[in-house]
Amino acid sequence: MGFGQGLSGLNAAAQNLDVIGNNIANSGTVGFKTATTTFADVYANSRVGLGTAVSGVNQRFTVGTLSTTGNQFDMAIDGPKGLFRVEDTSGNVLYTRNGQFFADKDSFIVNAQGQRLTGFEPNGTTPLPIKVPLGNIAPVATTKVTTQTNLDATQAIPTDTVFGPDKPASYNHSLPVTVYDSLGNSHQLTQYFVKTAANAWDVHYRLDGNPLTTGSPAALTFNTNGTLTTTPTAVTLTVTPAATVSTAAPMTISLDYDKSTQFGGPFAPTFTANGSTTGEYASMAIASDGEIVASYTNGETQTFGYLALADFKNLQGLKAVGGNAWAETSDSGQPIIGRPGENSFATIVGQAVEESNVDLSQELVNMIIAQRTYQSNAQAIKTQDQIMQTLINMR
Repeated sequence: MGFGQGLSGLNAAAQNLDVIGNNIANSGTVGFKTATTTFADVYANSRVGLGTAVSGVNQRFTVGTLSTTGNQFDMAIDGPKGLFRVEDTSGNVLYTRNGQFFADKDSFIVNAQGQRLTGFEPNGTTPLPIKVPLGNIAPVATTKVTTQTNLDATQAIPTDTVFGPDKPASYNHSLPVTVYDSLGNSHQLTQYFVKTAANAWDVHYRLDGNPLTTGSPAALTFNTNGTLTTTPTAVTLTVTPAATVSTAAPMTISLDYDKSTQFGGPFAPTFTANGSTTGEYASMAIASDGEIVASYTNGETQTFGYLALADFKNLQGLKAVGGNAWAETSDSGQPIIGRPGENSFATIVGQAVEESNVDLSQELVNMIIAQRTYQSNAQAIKTQDQIMQTLINMR
């Protein structure tokens, strides 16, 4: 019986060394989770045990160190709850903590094994493979220009009473603003401020140098405290395709001069205008809540999805399938799917990856202990052999 006990110890120690060796080999593997061997004693209606056996190999799903990579498609799960959900080419769903991704030839976000990362569409609830957007983002026509300025109260009324953009003596100030039509073509809307009385100003408009007959000029009046009293303060300009020299739809632009003033100070304009031209896809970024945002060359951004994370009631029930991935089993239970940051799911760190959680110093200590255990069992077999040899040699 002593031989069997020693042999079981050798087998168990050898398997333990295999697990430790695998941990050490994967100490640099992104998303790898260290494993530990658990043992159980063996009894069979006997007061003396029959040896030991490996009862299981468990993985420790603690969070590894996060390191920045700079790769726009890399991402790390910053917390213990959550696994990336990926699909292979056969439609099989797997789960991983390895956040090293890139875009393949079909613009899907995939890992090194070709498995596609899944997420939710902006208003969707079913996880689908995430695809990098192709083509240009649609232009947005300008609909509002907000101008806040101070008109110098000390300015004199222009000597030339017939306004003309080419006659500087017919206006006091000018302010050009870039606007966009429905096709994304840029146009220059110029505002010319003309003082008409002590507290009154007219604003004339030109679009690409062409006069506008609707809404131009607009009248601005101020009280003796220098605040605007014109009602309404918003002026609406309707620009026809003929005026824009474009096949785009007519433009309707609201110009708001709220909070403009007439104080005894210099002309100090600030303005904001909505609208944008078309733009090509430039890069992708992921927010902490899993929002996947595409950036375009025109400076605009667009949300095209949300990352999906999965969790299980029993992570130890997952089956390791290689390639830093696990598969669902009956022991793990069905996955709980959600967005990062919701329902206690971990958040996401973009352009970073989660390193292996292997503690090399601890693994080396474990290796020494396993080695000593192996040697001890070998010595037990050797001692049993010596006893048997002594018994055989007795006369």
